[in-house]
Amino acid sequence: MSTSKYFILTEETKINISGIKLHRIKCIKTFKYAQKGELGGWVSDTARVCDNAWVSGDAQVYGNAEVSGTAQVCDNAQVYGNAKVCGDAQVCGNAEVCGSARVSGNAEVYGDAQVYGNAWVYGNARVSGDARVYGRAWVSGDAQVCDNAWVYDDAQVYGNARVSGTARVYGNAQVYDDAQVSGNARVSGTARVFGSARVSGNARVYDDAEVSGSAWVYGNAKVCGDAEVYGNAWVSGNAWVYGDAEVSGDA
Repeated sequence: MSTSKYFILTEETKINISGIKLHRIKCIKTFKYAQKGELGGWVSDTARVCDNAWVSGDAQVYGNAEVSGTAQVCDNAQVYGNAKVCGDAQVCGNAEVCGSARVSGNAEVYGDAQVYGNAWVYGNARVSGDARVYGRAWVSGDAQVCDNAWVYDDAQVYGNARVSGTARVYGNAQVYDDAQVSGNARVSGTARVFGSARVSGNARVYDDAEVSGSAWVYGNAKVCGDAEVYGNAWVSGNAWVYGDAEVSGDA
């Protein structure tokens, strides 16, 4: 049940696509996000919207979802299931946050992005476009997941890292620092991409492999096993670096 001194559930209702009855909310005390008398978005009587949080536009919060702190859910966004949006987080556009997912801190989820399962997006992270973050994945710091990229399983993307295009980061893989994974690239297993490294094209980095420094792996290249690519090295074309191999320097 929502407990806010700033709004009430009105008698204006509708049934959403999931068959849930929603109430339009109305601001009863001017605050940061709305003026007294202003109508907001839609909230079910089972959801919890509290503190200084606000739901606006045609946004929906329902199920056992919780929106708290100074968080905002706006436009056509939906937060439902057991999801939590808190802190100064924003969920906007046509984005969805559901399952047991959490969005906190100053994080933003927008566009047509989806965050679900037990995923957590926090810090100053941004998830946008048609991106997906799910499973038990974490996206944090100033990291960005955008376009049609997916981060899932137990993968982590953090620091100033960026995952874009149709890239996939999954398993227990980590992408961090200023690293970029783009195109149709895949990073999986317990692989790590960090520093200012780039993985792009149809490249694959998996197993316990590492790509770091200013290295670039692209084309159809594969880096796997316990291999390391670092420094200013480039691995491209149909190259395959595996086992305990190391490629470094200006190779």
